[in-house]
Amino acid sequence: LFCSCEDDLSEDREELLHGISELDISNSDCFPSQLLVHGALAFPLGLDSYHGCVIAAARYGRGRVVVMGHKVLFTVGKLGPFLLNAVRWLDAGRRGKIVVQTELRTMSGLLAVGGIDTSIEPNLTSDASVYCFEPTSDVGVKELQEFVAEGGGLFVAAQAWWWAFKNPGVSPLARFPGNLLLNPLGISITSQSLNPGPFRTPKAGIRTYHFRSTLAEFQVIMGRKRGNVEKGWLAKLGPDGAAFLQIPAEEIPAYMSVHRLLRKLLSRYRLPVATRENPVINDCCRGAMLSLATGLAHSGSDLSLLVPEIEDMYSSSYLRPSESPITVQVNCNNPGTRYCWMSTGLYIPGRQIIEVSLPEAAASADLKIQIGCHTDDLTRASKLFRGPLVINRCCLDKPTKSITCLWGGLLYIIVPQSSKLGSVAITVKGAVHAPFYKLGETSLEEWKRCLQENPGPWGELATDNIILTVPTANLRTLDNPEPVLRLWDEVMQAVARLGAEPFPLRLPQRIVADVQISVGWMHAGYPIMCHLESVQELINEKLIRTKGLWGPVHELGRNQQRQEWEFPPHTTEATCNLWCVYVHETVLGIPRGRANIALWPPVREKRVRIYLSKGPNLKNWNAWTALETYLQLQEAFGWEPFIRLFTEYRNQTNLPTDNVDKMNLWVKMFSHQVQKNLAPFFEAWAWPIQKEVATSLAYLPEWKENIMKLYLLTQIPR
Repeated sequence: LFCSCEDDLSEDREELLHGISELDISNSDCFPSQLLVHGALAFPLGLDSYHGCVIAAARYGRGRVVVMGHKVLFTVGKLGPFLLNAVRWLDAGRRGKIVVQTELRTMSGLLAVGGIDTSIEPNLTSDASVYCFEPTSDVGVKELQEFVAEGGGLFVAAQAWWWAFKNPGVSPLARFPGNLLLNPLGISITSQSLNPGPFRTPKAGIRTYHFRSTLAEFQVIMGRKRGNVEKGWLAKLGPDGAAFLQIPAEEIPAYMSVHRLLRKLLSRYRLPVATRENPVINDCCRGAMLSLATGLAHSGSDLSLLVPEIEDMYSSSYLRPSESPITVQVNCNNPGTRYCWMSTGLYIPGRQIIEVSLPEAAASADLKIQIGCHTDDLTRASKLFRGPLVINRCCLDKPTKSITCLWGGLLYIIVPQSSKLGSVAITVKGAVHAPFYKLGETSLEEWKRCLQENPGPWGELATDNIILTVPTANLRTLDNPEPVLRLWDEVMQAVARLGAEPFPLRLPQRIVADVQISVGWMHAGYPIMCHLESVQELINEKLIRTKGLWGPVHELGRNQQRQEWEFPPHTTEATCNLWCVYVHETVLGIPRGRANIALWPPVREKRVRIYLSKGPNLKNWNAWTALETYLQLQEAFGWEPFIRLFTEYRNQTNLPTDNVDKMNLWVKMFSHQVQKNLAPFFEAWAWPIQKEVATSLAYLPEWKENIMKLYLLTQIPR
C-alpha cells in the first residue's frame, strides 16, 4: 500500500510528455472513458479539473503500456507529438517493428509525419516491438500480457461506457474485454465518460493524484484522526475505490490486501449517513467512506460490519423482512429497443442479503436484478444529501442468486430488449412488500390495505404508459390514485400523439423522485429524475390541472427529441417545449402564455426584437428564442404538420448528421408539408439555407402571412 510512485517514474513521464504542455482533444468529437490508475508502477498523463484521467502509462515486467480512453484519440492531429513520444517510449530504444492494428491505419499517417514507419497488421506479430490496437474481445489476453512482461510495448485505446450501457448489471471493471487485459497492468478503463477538452499534464516536482498512495494517506488520517490530503483527492478516492473493488481480486495478493484494509477500516468506524439537514462534504474522509463502503458492499463483504450513524430513507434497515420467501409474477416481455425495468412491488431493507430464485429457463435469458431506483451518480457533487451511489445491479445468470445493497431500495428485474420470456415467477427471500398501484388492476380496497400493511418507504403509481416512484409518506395522502393516473394517461397519449409514437406506449416512461439529483431541477432519461419537492406536482390532480406540468413534460419532451431533427446546442432546450405547449393546451386547457411566463405574448415579441436588433445570428438562436421559430410555424399551420413530419422522420433512413444539412432538410420537409415556400422565413431567422434548397422550393407558393416580414418591416434600426 505504501508505495513510491512519482520519484521512480518521473523520467518516464518526462520522456512521454517532452515538449507537450497539454493534451487537447477538444475537437475530437468523442467522449473518452475515465481511466483508473491503480498500479504501483502506473501513472497519469492527462487530467481534467476533477483529477479524471484520460491517458495513463505503466511499466509491467520488462515492458511498458500506454492507455487512452477512446480509440479516436489514435487519430487526433493535435495529439500527434504525444503519439510519437508514446511509441518511442514504448519501443524503449530498440528501433523495432511498430505494428498498428488494421482498423487503426489512420494512425500510421500521423506517425509517418514524425519519421516512424509502421506495419499494418490484423494482429500482434512475433517480431513486434510495439503493438497499437483497440481491445474489442478477450482473445489473446494472456499472450498480450506476456508480450509486455517480456519487454514489449503496448499502446491501447478504448472506451467502456457504451459497453456498460449495453450490459447493465455487469461490471466493466470485471468483464470489459479491455480490462481483462489491463487490470493486472495497473490501469483500468471505467464506464465514466470525460468531457472532451484540453487535459492538463502533470508537472515535474508537483505531486499528482494516485489511487494507491491516496488510499495510504486516507488510512493514516483515519487512524490518527488528523492530517490532510490535496484538495479534491478524497472526493476522487471514494469512487475510485468503489471501482477498484469491482476488479476480481482472487489470487492477486496486492488486490486482496486492499479489500482487507478497507474491511478493517470501515468496520472500525461508524458509517456516516448523509441527509439534507446534515449533508456530508464529498471531499473529506466521511465522503470517501460513503463511496468506499458502497464498493465494499457490492464486492460481497459482510454488510453487518458497516454500521451507519443513523437511519434514513435509503438505508432503512429497521424494516424486518418477511420470514418466508415472497413470490411475484414479473412480466419479462420487452417490445422496446432498449432494456427496461420491471417493478416487483418489493422493497429490500438496507444491508439485507437477499436470495433470488427463478426458473432455469429464465436464468439464461440475460435478465438482471436491480436494488434501488435512484440511479443518479453524485460522485462529483460538493455536498451529499445521500450516498453518491445507492443502487446495485447484477446478472440473474443462475437459478439462485444472492445480492445485497448497502442502502436498500425497491427491487426491479431488468429485461433486455426484444425479450419474449413472458411472465416469470421470481421468489425473493429477505424482502418486504412496498405500496404499488396499477391503474385498471388495483382496486381502491386493495390500495388502502396496501398502504396499511406494506412497510416499504418507497412505492409506485403505474399505468401502461408511465410509472411514478415517490416516498410512501406522500402516497399516504392519496386516497384514490385513479383520477390522477387517468390524467397522466391523457398526458402520455398527447406526448405520444405529437411525437408520432404508437399508443399505448410499448414501454412506460418512469419518473423517480430523489432527495438529490446529478443535474438541474429535473433531468430527462430512463428514469426521469426530479427532487422530492416536485412530488406533489406529480400526484396532486387538482394542482396539475391548476398550475400545469411544465417541468415533467419538458423532460418527457427531452426523451422525445431525435438527433435527426435536433440541432444541438441550439434546440436542446427548445424543441422539447413543444410538448409542454401541446400538453398544456390540448389536455390541461392552459394556454401557452399562462403555462409559462416566458411565453406571454409581450415577452415573446420583445425576445424576437432583441434577437433581430443584434443582427440575426445562430449563435444567439437558443432555448426560448429557438422555440419561437417553431411556435410561429405552429400558430400559422397548427400541430398536424409537426405530427406528420415526425412520422416522416421515423420512417426515413440515411438522414444527414451535421446541423447545416439537417436544418436544410427540415426546411424542405416542412415546406412540403404545408405547401408553402418557407425558405425566406427561415432565412429571416438566420438559418443557413443552401442555394440549391432555396431553388428547389421556389415553385411553391409564397407564404404571405410570414410574421417575420412584419418584424423586419417594423424593426427600429440600430
